[in-house]
Amino acid sequence: MTFKKIKFATDSVCDIPSELAAKWAITVVPCFVNFGGRSYADDGVELVREDYYNQLPAMKETPTTAAMPPEIARLALEQAFTGADHLIVITTPAKLSGIYNAMRLALQGFPADRVTLIDSGQLSMGIGWQVLAGAEVAAETGDIQQTIEAIYRVQKHQSVYASLATLEFLRRSGRVSWAAANIGALLQIKPVVHVLEGDVSATARVRTFGRALEALATLVREQGEIDKLALLHVNNPAALETLRGMLRDVLPPETITGMIGPTLGTHIGPGAIGAAILKKGWRN
Repeated sequence: MTFKKIKFATDSVCDIPSELAAKWAITVVPCFVNFGGRSYADDGVELVREDYYNQLPAMKETPTTAAMPPEIARLALEQAFTGADHLIVITTPAKLSGIYNAMRLALQGFPADRVTLIDSGQLSMGIGWQVLAGAEVAAETGDIQQTIEAIYRVQKHQSVYASLATLEFLRRSGRVSWAAANIGALLQIKPVVHVLEGDVSATARVRTFGRALEALATLVREQGEIDKLALLHVNNPAALETLRGMLRDVLPPETITGMIGPTLGTHIGPGAIGAAILKKGWRN
């Protein structure tokens, strides 16, 4: 077997912490958030996340989000491809965004046998765990097929859940029906949503955010043995620490905490708390 240099790229919905992206030389291509007549790259530089989320509830104009233009993706992927035998690109689901298609168009000029494009079927660190696990296996084996097979095993052994503090931002985004969102807002419903194969569904509907956190903690515990866990928030560090306390006895050594980026946070709204779970079985 010839050891291959395998590199990775993804989009900014992945929420991979910058230090881990740097450790594994992962290229993160930014998506864009549009408001106030401007378009901002979701790269952690153009938008200060805390400031953006603090302003979001009072904005008269509802921000929109957009995939990166294919040309921007192409330039970033060319740089990522430099010095690599193979480039693996893992993206936000095609069902939920134009990001996958933008990456597909960007890769058209690349040698087809040296690039692989994967629809993650997930959001946030659900994407991130696929990239990081893939990078880990690539470094260990240098084998393209083994690495790709590991990524697909991760997809089968992971779950992503989020407790929303409000339905208002999903209503604004049009990602749920107006009727359902309006009724939910009227009844002050706090949903816990589940992401699977690019579909977002409500797993639980409760009346208080405290109950939503309890439901989220229960869902995490129900996953069994956890290899890697990410606990994430949209400008709600206090609730994140509450959830962390609820789970203190099951937190794996590889537990990541952080803030969800604006591309996703714009749609789920300030206050949301998420958990991205990777079960131990993915290694087998």
